Amino acid sequence: MSKENHLKGQHSPYLMQHVNNPVDWHPWGEDALEKARAENKPLIVSIGYSACHWCHVMERESFEDEEVAFLMNKDFVCIKVDREERPDIDHLYMGAVQMVSGHGGWPLNCFALPDGRPFWGGTYFPKEQWKTILSRVASLYHDNYDDVLQQARNLTEGVAKSSLVVAGKEKPAFSRKQVMNIAGNLMQYMDDKEGGTVGAPKFPLPTNHSFLLHAAVSEEKPEWLRQVVLSLDKMAMGGIYDQVGGGFARYATDNEWRVPHFEKMLYDNGQLVSLYANAWKVTGSKLYRDVVYETADFVERELTSPEGVFYAALDADSEGEEGRYYVWTAEELDSVLGDDAPLVGEYYLVGKKGLWEDGKNILMREEDPESFALKRDIDPDDYRNLLSRAREKLLEARSKRVPPGLDNKVLTSWNALMIEGLADAAAAFGEEKFLKKAVRAADHLIAHAMRDNGKLYRQLVGNSPQIDGFLEDYALFAKALIRLYEVSGRTTYLLEAKKLAEHVMQHFSSDKSNLFSFSSDESEKLAAPHFELFDNVIPASNSVMARVLFYLAHSFEEPAWGQRSSGMLRDMQDKLEKYSSSFSNWGILLMHHTRPFYTLVITGKEAMERSAALNARYLPDTITLPAEEESAAAGIPVFHNRFDPRKTLIHVCTMGHCKLPAEDVNEVLEEIK
Repeated sequence: MSKENHLKGQHSPYLMQHVNNPVDWHPWGEDALEKARAENKPLIVSIGYSACHWCHVMERESFEDEEVAFLMNKDFVCIKVDREERPDIDHLYMGAVQMVSGHGGWPLNCFALPDGRPFWGGTYFPKEQWKTILSRVASLYHDNYDDVLQQARNLTEGVAKSSLVVAGKEKPAFSRKQVMNIAGNLMQYMDDKEGGTVGAPKFPLPTNHSFLLHAAVSEEKPEWLRQVVLSLDKMAMGGIYDQVGGGFARYATDNEWRVPHFEKMLYDNGQLVSLYANAWKVTGSKLYRDVVYETADFVERELTSPEGVFYAALDADSEGEEGRYYVWTAEELDSVLGDDAPLVGEYYLVGKKGLWEDGKNILMREEDPESFALKRDIDPDDYRNLLSRAREKLLEARSKRVPPGLDNKVLTSWNALMIEGLADAAAAFGEEKFLKKAVRAADHLIAHAMRDNGKLYRQLVGNSPQIDGFLEDYALFAKALIRLYEVSGRTTYLLEAKKLAEHVMQHFSSDKSNLFSFSSDESEKLAAPHFELFDNVIPASNSVMARVLFYLAHSFEEPAWGQRSSGMLRDMQDKLEKYSSSFSNWGILLMHHTRPFYTLVITGKEAMERSAALNARYLPDTITLPAEEESAAAGIPVFHNRFDPRKTLIHVCTMGHCKLPAEDVNEVLEEIK
């Protein structure tokens, strides 16, 4: 084994995977940059994450190879970055590589000047190609430095300009026609046979489906709802969903959700719990209920720390083989299930569509248990029970295999997505265990990752906070706390969300834009600033923050926050209709602006009972603000003069203007219909 390099002592599992490489890796920091300046060597900034399959491939082929390592160490200062720890660094170098090559991905390998300015890069390179590139770049740096310097200037300037949206003058008023156009554009990308977007690979993209669900219900468009249902059904029945243990893999490599890329990410599963819980409210689908409960169980079993917060990811590989942990031969099923194997194997398409490679099957299905049972004259309840027993046996047998690698980073923003997912599940199903898990995780983050002044950290190592929080952390945690307050009734969560927003307004604002910088003015300055605009697998931090300000403006009767949120949306308006699939979370905010938005202020001893009845409905253009006692509502203006000691009252308000209070939930539902 090679001696350890400069990554020794790092907290990231991804960085520690590289600690024994012969490449003299350094973590990002002033020590590495100073070494590059002192030795006049360019940087190699190599970025990946622990569950990244091709990152492992390039490590095995190149970074563990002595000859390659010699070339890297001789002519470069080599820096390893975990993109999940430092998304700010990832944004900078990903932007540069996309400008150079027209595409991006991980592993990301970017060459930069000693001061960090990028001048060339790419993604995965096979060993021989990588060796050639190393020699050419080293020669270019020393023999044509002026050209390299000019390229670095151009790239850095281009990256800085690419995400800056200058505060605009007057724009057209928001309109429902825009909503219709966005939804129409999205539908053009949708696969009307297999769900999701057309083609392969297929990613779940929860934000796009959340927008379509919202638009379908609000605009009474059954064809949009059918598309959402098709996508959710196909995902839940496909190989991308772990039919034995619950939870979703990162994406499907094919067009039918059949063969997953087997890594499981916390951020996918948190958002998909929210999506399926909300879709259940609209459809009442048993399948969606099962998905929520099974995915929550998976997270509890495999991604939850002793403190109750959530780990980042499970690797795709185990024992050096992708998917090995999850697949089954027919013989293995026979051994585990005995006489039940034929009926279970038939249901999960073993030997048919489920057959993958080398006699191994990815379990998937094409119908619900009831339909399958009725076609075979089996009692549906009996068959459901048989499947439940079979899943327990398979899960027990699987637990004896070598598990995939666990990335045990605790990231604030990803935890926030899971907290919100559990809060949404608690609201939908009235399930106390979901709420307890969400509360436990949120309380732990407030206690250890947040300061009294609203400053937030990105990561916890044990109970120790690491790395200044980015806009993604503030926005997603604030939004999760608002949702958790709605469901739990604990006003402290709303007040903590307000602290986070105030910190963002003070430390992330820009003189040139209504949008917020990705990094705080208290944090390290990189070669170019970044403003995150595009809703991707995780929605853009600016679109989330704009929604947070919108909800807090209604809760605290702060018109200036509402105006800032509107200004952010207005400056993005021209992009929404052109590139709808990349701006669907912005589209949800647009719907709030183009439909009546209701603040439901609920006061009195039975406030939580009434709040639960409202939260069990799909009411996407509302925020529910419950308080059982006046003392608990101190500091929240919307509750002022709205308590009656003899009654529980529901005040239906629109930005501070409230109708006469009602006591009956059905009366309120009729009012906001």
